[in-house]
Amino acid sequence: MPDNNVAVMDSVSRFLDRHHGLYIDGQWCGSTAEGRLAVYNPANGQQISSTADANAQDVARAVQSAHQAFTCGVWAQRLPAERERILLRYADLVEQHTEELAQLETLEQGKSINIARMFEVGCTLNWMRYTAGLTTKITGQTLDVSIPMPPGAKYQVYTRKEPIGVVAGIVPWNFPLMIGMWKVMPALAAGCSIVIKPSETTPLTLLRMAELATEAGIPPGVFNVVTGKGTGCGKALTEHPLIAKVSFTGSTPVGKGIARAAADRLTRVTLELGGKNPAIVLKDADPQQVIEGLMAGSFLNQGQVCAASSRIYIEAPIYDTLVAGFEQAVKSLSVGPGMDASAQINPLVSSDHRNKVAAYLDDARSKHAELISGATGPDSQGFYIPPTLVINPDDKLNLTREEVFGPVVNLIRVADAEEALRKANDTDYGLTASLWTTSLQAAMAFTPRIQAGTVWVNTHTLIDANMPFGGFKQSGSGRDFGPDWLDAYTESKSVCIRY
Repeated sequence: MPDNNVAVMDSVSRFLDRHHGLYIDGQWCGSTAEGRLAVYNPANGQQISSTADANAQDVARAVQSAHQAFTCGVWAQRLPAERERILLRYADLVEQHTEELAQLETLEQGKSINIARMFEVGCTLNWMRYTAGLTTKITGQTLDVSIPMPPGAKYQVYTRKEPIGVVAGIVPWNFPLMIGMWKVMPALAAGCSIVIKPSETTPLTLLRMAELATEAGIPPGVFNVVTGKGTGCGKALTEHPLIAKVSFTGSTPVGKGIARAAADRLTRVTLELGGKNPAIVLKDADPQQVIEGLMAGSFLNQGQVCAASSRIYIEAPIYDTLVAGFEQAVKSLSVGPGMDASAQINPLVSSDHRNKVAAYLDDARSKHAELISGATGPDSQGFYIPPTLVINPDDKLNLTREEVFGPVVNLIRVADAEEALRKANDTDYGLTASLWTTSLQAAMAFTPRIQAGTVWVNTHTLIDANMPFGGFKQSGSGRDFGPDWLDAYTESKSVCIRY
């Protein structure tokens, strides 16, 4: 059999061997805290690097650097075209380091090297260039007014968009490079400065991205990275009085805590939170299209995707056919390390997360749920969970109600579309959903009734830089992406001139 294992680049090995500090004011600096955080390879459980566990003093230093850069105008007051050129140069540099960044991502997060190349770097480049282009598209309005005094006076009113200030970005561990740049790029395009905190589990790629930002010409202090635990470093960052906006992607409980803290200072927040995303499969759907689409939509990155389909409601006439098809597909998946280009399912991100997902499955087994599982991982020290189907689980099971965030999918028989819709909407979440049908009439009738920020028809998990993304209900507030993305990073100012 051919060897599909990707050789680790020398530059990647050297980066892993560094004594990583914090990236503040355009340079590396040490932390005042003594503690270090280990970074592990999920494929074998071995430590591959470590980073600083920043404290409140470190965070204050980073925020002050960002604030100073913002107030002096070294970035905010540059011509939009100049910011655009620098951000496009930044994207070009990232493209030149595609393989290095992809390998770092795979080694620290566990995902397939193919996904790291295609999504983490390839799609990130699309978003970077799209957002860079928005830099020169920030516009206000001229307004007619009817101010009655003094009689005969004339007024001209216009609005302008101004950068909001210092942004705090909190990044999850599932797509740390891509989601990290979803926060960095709109902030920089709008003229803001940013302090970003990656997950302590997957901090490495954003540290490397900070270096490349400086190389691209982004001024010192405009892009800062602090690493550390959410309870210390993250809390200090989101609660700092100089932070004008928090952009957070992560769990709903943590997001609620950030929102409560932000309310005390009326800090702006954008929250992209959890999901328990349904797929509704009508009896006229194409079975092969359903299986192919929802296998990808459910098991991409081992189901560690906020938008992943985790509840599939299938009308009774095609239920047995689809269960058989999904079973065959799941049992055919190859399981192995992310650096094995042929492996289709890879380890979860950490031992803690593996244990959390395993607990959901153990709970389901103890309550006599029917489980169909695929292959187990090749390394007992790695953080593997077999891809698993749960057949007609009870509605009250934990894995039916809660976000599992792993390679676990529920297949549920329903009598008709109305029952599917009722069950799909019976959740605290509303991030994404999909509808599978060959009927245009059904698609147009049902999509408005599905309570989710994104509804796909005959596909799942596809996103685009030009398509706004965010959730209903407890899946978050605000929207990322799209032509209005920078509105969340700017303030609207009205200017009234008497003449």
